[in-house]
Amino acid sequence: MSIVPKESIEVIAQSIGINNLSSDAALALAPDVEYRVREIMQEAIKCMRHSKRTTLTTDDVDSALSLRNVEPIYGFASGDPLRFKRAVGRKDLFYIDDKEVDLKDVIEAPLPKAPLDTAVVVHWLAIEGVQPAIPENVAMEAIVAPAENKRLEHRKEDALPVDIKLPVKHVLSRELQLYFDKITELTTNRSDSVLFKEALSSLATDSGLHPLVPYFSYFIAEEVTRNLNDLSLLVALMRVVQSLLRNPHIHIEPYLHQLMPSIITCLVAKRLGHRLADDHWELRDFSATLVASICRRFGHVYHNLQTRVTKTLLNAFLDPTKAMTQHYGAIQGLSALGANVVRLLILPNLEPYLKLLEPEMLLEKQKNEVKRNEAWRVYGALMCAAGNCVYERLKMLPGLLSRPNRQIWRANSGLDLTISNKRKPSNSDLLGHQPPLKKLATAAPAAVSIPTKKDISAAVQAGGAATISGQLPSRREWPTGGDGSRALTVAWKEEVDAGDLLCSLFELFGEGILSFIQPPELSLFL
Repeated sequence: MSIVPKESIEVIAQSIGINNLSSDAALALAPDVEYRVREIMQEAIKCMRHSKRTTLTTDDVDSALSLRNVEPIYGFASGDPLRFKRAVGRKDLFYIDDKEVDLKDVIEAPLPKAPLDTAVVVHWLAIEGVQPAIPENVAMEAIVAPAENKRLEHRKEDALPVDIKLPVKHVLSRELQLYFDKITELTTNRSDSVLFKEALSSLATDSGLHPLVPYFSYFIAEEVTRNLNDLSLLVALMRVVQSLLRNPHIHIEPYLHQLMPSIITCLVAKRLGHRLADDHWELRDFSATLVASICRRFGHVYHNLQTRVTKTLLNAFLDPTKAMTQHYGAIQGLSALGANVVRLLILPNLEPYLKLLEPEMLLEKQKNEVKRNEAWRVYGALMCAAGNCVYERLKMLPGLLSRPNRQIWRANSGLDLTISNKRKPSNSDLLGHQPPLKKLATAAPAAVSIPTKKDISAAVQAGGAATISGQLPSRREWPTGGDGSRALTVAWKEEVDAGDLLCSLFELFGEGILSFIQPPELSLFL
């Protein structure tokens, strides 16, 4: 039995002008009408699903009629929902309330605004964390939690209520949450275990850890701020930073502004650890290497990164009110940044700084053993920084400390150059014609003779005919062209500056600076 009653068939027949339809014919047509209606509605539902919608519209019905080669129904193209009214005196009869529209009013109505062309408009979502108040951005008063405003609903006249959806929070998978909890637990409580070493290896190699980087950076910043007295925890945190920097699958550049203050704190903090026996010097050295590696790796991305770091370390180094531990960290950080930084920032301030440091190193003037030990640590850091600088400088000038091919003799405050024979003299011949001090310097191949400033100036006053070592470039090595003399002058000036630097450091540090100079025989391999 059909769900379409025969009375509906008779009404439909009367609406199209068939008034004498028999009851038997209407009863026979009812099942066929039900079949056709079901078929059309199934096709309309298919069109709705292909359109990725969940609401059936009149366009879907028209598409279904077109698929069945049936003329579509006209007059139902509006997107507004159909409003049905109950017929008076009939509980089961409904009709559509169609408003009568006067054609004159439609003609005299003003034209609607022309639609805008499709375009892409850009605007700032936030500038340095502050959202600009422009119409394109949602007002901050509207983005509030449901508990605070009890789900405020913005209503308009004759409009449905609209709920504002809050921004989606950063959701981590269960596995990443467990991984983060385990790493933080090992860092804070079991940093000396073998499992922590395996965790560091995992942080340096795993490729799916990028969602955890903001959480790790926040964790490191918070723990460094709260636990400056726990040296073992600070060392573990810096090792975590090193592992994150080594991971090639992590883009850590956006989080350097959170990591750099923690690393700088471990480098130039006044006190790290709560015991005098804590070896915080090693932590400062390790932090200096981290700062240098970050500047080398990301200096091209952030052009002011090394400038800001260098300014911070230089202020800590030149501030006399800072503690010796802070001076040590600043010196180690500047030394790790390279020989050029040491040459430009530390060496010009070396002599006055050592004058202020000397009283702190003497037992007669400084009775506190801890402060005296700190002063000696700073002295050693300065000597290492200066020694590495002069080592890099002499490595580029291997002929500066090599044996001379010409014998240099001083006579009547002048410089006499004696050209050696074409036959290369043996060591015994040279030893027989050299003065006693020259014999002593040549007898030990690993020893290095330090020229004085007077020797250097005398060599320059002689017209640039010889370098400090007494070597002259061969004619094949002479540059050709009009800039030959200029190139030779620059080369001689570099050797003179390097010799001047070596003399100055020898006067400040004594023979300790010679440990950073390689023997002349190793110059070919440097």
